[in-house]
Amino acid sequence: MILKVARIGHPILRAPARVVPAEEVASRDFQRLLEDMVETMHEYDGVGVAGPQVHVPVRVAVIEVAASDERAREAVPLTVLVNPVVTPLGDEKEPGWEGCLSVPGLRGVVPRWRRVRLEALDGQGRPYAVEAEGFFARVIQHECDHLEGSVYLDRMEGLRTLSFLREFERYVASRDDDE
Repeated sequence: MILKVARIGHPILRAPARVVPAEEVASRDFQRLLEDMVETMHEYDGVGVAGPQVHVPVRVAVIEVAASDERAREAVPLTVLVNPVVTPLGDEKEPGWEGCLSVPGLRGVVPRWRRVRLEALDGQGRPYAVEAEGFFARVIQHECDHLEGSVYLDRMEGLRTLSFLREFERYVASRDDDE
């Protein structure tokens, strides 16, 4: 089922999400939530979605980037993050354009850690850890921000790059394609 996406201004996006008890992950209801989140992410052409974005205030997110996705250099298989903990690896940050299903129609440049370590439970409640860099690291950080009550706008260093999607595609993305 496609879930309703909360938009900026809704208080659920500004509240920290609650921890998911490990024993709850395998429940039918939680598994259905994961399926619905993936379906919602695909419906809206997102690369990730977090619990609070679909009006569920729990520490869960799903991420997937298709090989054909122009936003990334490499594919990211479907990844479920339950109770994620993100640790920067190194001091290097890099700026990059971001958008958000909860902030529709806008894009902005956000500095993010270039490399991170993610520790979380998977969709079956098993612990795992992965090191990520580039776009995958960016998406992990973006989705985990939602679990803390933040959106990408909060991480922008200023608003000078904030752009409507149409103007972004016309003036920024087209320029990047030429390079």
